[in-house]
Order: sequence, then structure tokens, then C-alpha cells
Amino acid sequence: MRKMIGTFLLFILFLSAISIPFAQTDAATEKVYHVKLNKEVEKGLHAYLKRSFKEAEEAGAKMVILEINTNGGFVDAAGEIGKLMDETKPEIIAYINYKALSAGAYIALHAEKIYMSPNGKIGAAQVIEGASGNAAEDKAHSFWVAEMKSAAESHGRNPDYAIAMAEPSIEMPQYRAPVGKLLTLTASEAEEVGYSKGTVSSIQEILQLNGLEKAEIVETNVTFTEGIARFITHPIVVPILLSIAGLGLVVELYSPGFGVPGTMALSALLLFFFGHLIAGLAGYETLILFIIGIVLIVLEFFLAGGIAGLLGAVAIVVSIILAGANPVFMAYSVLIAIAVAVSGMVIIMKFFGRKLHLLNKVILMDSTDTESGYVSNVNRVELLGKKAMTITPLRPSGTIDMEGERIDVVSQGSYIDRGKHVIIVKVEGSRIVVREFEEKGENE
Repeated sequence: MRKMIGTFLLFILFLSAISIPFAQTDAATEKVYHVKLNKEVEKGLHAYLKRSFKEAEEAGAKMVILEINTNGGFVDAAGEIGKLMDETKPEIIAYINYKALSAGAYIALHAEKIYMSPNGKIGAAQVIEGASGNAAEDKAHSFWVAEMKSAAESHGRNPDYAIAMAEPSIEMPQYRAPVGKLLTLTASEAEEVGYSKGTVSSIQEILQLNGLEKAEIVETNVTFTEGIARFITHPIVVPILLSIAGLGLVVELYSPGFGVPGTMALSALLLFFFGHLIAGLAGYETLILFIIGIVLIVLEFFLAGGIAGLLGAVAIVVSIILAGANPVFMAYSVLIAIAVAVSGMVIIMKFFGRKLHLLNKVILMDSTDTESGYVSNVNRVELLGKKAMTITPLRPSGTIDMEGERIDVVSQGSYIDRGKHVIIVKVEGSRIVVREFEEKGENE
């Protein structure tokens, strides 16, 4: 009996011993995704974060650590990212590694927990108009303040500090934010007001504080296509790309065959739509509308009336505007591109018009001036003062005979009968003016 009990205990110890490595392996299989948010917050960033969060969710990750270091960006992009974070199942922790300003602060507030590096900062989140660099109008500003407040409240944070980050009229002197200045919290101040869970120096410290020190860290990086999308959808790049396309098309239209300008324009447009498709801003319907516009413009070369070309141009402009996230911004970008194209066309017509193929077919470039060897009428100034005889009545036009040469003339206004002496008093090209000449009493 004792032998059986001893054998049983040895068996239990054996099972316990072999189960320890498996238990450690199970703990090690817990995954934490490390996602970096740096540079500017724009629409292209959304595609990268969406893909990263989806991968983390499908892998059963316990947590996503979103490392933030940004000066901010565009509020519409930040709003989409905040919504994406709220819909993601794994817990998202924001690690502010240096700064989360403006739109970056808003994104950080959507995380369930915030940790900051010793030199980290969060705040300064007022809406700025991109074109002027000034504070946004009251409507947009009021909306953004409400968004900051809601983001703080949704994760149990005191909204007063979030509001002060976006509203300069709120005074918080204890955090160096007098009236007229936006609130920006340091790492220690953010921890003091309950915005930060702690000040850490590495991702590993965050894992230790959350009991995941043995978890596997999975790094996600921006793919090549996502990098292109982020670059192409940047608000500064978009109008430049469209301007290149417009100018390239203008030069190509005035050049023989299809060459570098046309290739440049086509490449710019393809890049534009490619970037916006990858970023999730444009659908295939916008690309189809663009292709329809191109087809209509090509048909204009074979159809009369100009309607096909006009509809094609409208279709292209509408497709470009619909491809962007902000129709107003896209409309401004299109206007800039049109202005660049028109300026280019004026320069081409002024300085290079005679050398370009299509321009010579569309516009009459030759002028029949004297410098080019053309003479519209012989200006016979040598006839001034000469005398002649009318061979027809002048009523007031008629014909005179001058030394055997018949010349069409007009009188100064009075009727002159046939067979009268006249003197030529004015020559204006083909118009020769005469008056009656009396032999007696007239000085020659």
C-alpha cells in the first residue's frame, strides 16, 4: 500500500515537473503589439493603425502599446483614429515618448491608460487653420473643445485639463497656463492630475507594471505602400501633385506626340489616386468617374460642340474632390492646380507658342505684318500734291486720270463733275482724297 502511495506521489511530482515548462510557454505566448505613431497625424496614418490594430486583434494580443511622438496634425484624421481606438478590442495603452501635442493629445486621451517618458509632454491642442496659421473659427473651435472633453471623460479623466489644452481662455497658473495660453502638462504634472499612470523609460517597464513582463512584443512597421499613402495624402503634397498633373497636361497638349510631360501628368494622377485608395479615402467609384472624364475629353477631339470636353473636365474635378477626406481642402487644391496650369499655358503661348505643335493648329500664330514681309495695301504717298483730271463724276468716289494712270479716289465731300482738274490732298493707304483744282487763281 505504501509502495502504491509512493508511486502515485512520484507520478504527481513528475506531472508537475513536466507541466512547468508548458505553463511558462503559455505565459510567453501572450502577445503585446508595439505600434509607433510619429510624425504628423494625417489620413494616411489611419490605414497603418487600422491594419496594426486588426493584426493585434486577430493574434489575440493582450495589449497594444501605441508609442506617440508627434506635434499633432489634422483634427479630422485624429477623430477617425480616436474612433478606431474605441472600437479596438485589445487594451490600448498610450506611451508618450517625448510629446503628444494637438491632435496627438486627443489620440492619447482615447487610450485606456497613458504612460509618459521622463521628458514627455501632452497638451497644446487648439485647432489651427492650415492656410492662415490662425486659430479656427468659433464653430470649429467649439466642436474641438467638446471632442477633447469627451475623450477625457470616456476614460475617467478630469475633463477640465483636456478643455484647458484646447481653450486658451481657461487659467491654470499652477501648471504655467495663464489666460491666453494653452495647457501643456509635463510627465510629473500629468501623473499628478491623473492623466498619466506613471513615468517610465521603456516599453518593458510598462509591461512590468501591467504584469506582462514575459509577453512577446510584436513590432509593427509602416509598409512600403502605407508609406507612399502617408506621403501622397499629406496636405502639402496633394496640391503639388495636382499642379504637376495640370501643368504636365497643358505642356503635353501643346507638344507633338506623347512624351515626358504627358507621362509626368499621368504618373502624378495615378499616384494621387493610388495613395488615396490605399489610405481608404477614395473608393473605386471615384477612379471610375475619373476614367469617364478622361474618355469624354478624348472624345472631344472627334466630336463638335465642346459638351463632351466640358463634361469630362467636370467629371475629373469632381472625382478628385471626392477622393479626399475634406472636400473643401480638395477644392482649394484643385483651384491651385488650375491656377498653375493656366499660368503655365500663358507662359507657353507667350514665349514658346510658335514652336509647339498643337498650339499652331488651334490658334492662328502668324501675323501679316510689314516685318514679316506682308503688305496689305500700297501707301502711295508720292501722289500727294499731284494734279489730275476726273474721268468720272465724283459722288464723292470716282476715277481720275493722272498721266495715263486710272486711279480710284474720293472727293473731300463735294460733288465734282467729270472733266474737272483736281489735286490729291491726302493718301491713307488705299484711300486717296482729292479736291477740285482751279487753273486760275490757285497756287501750285
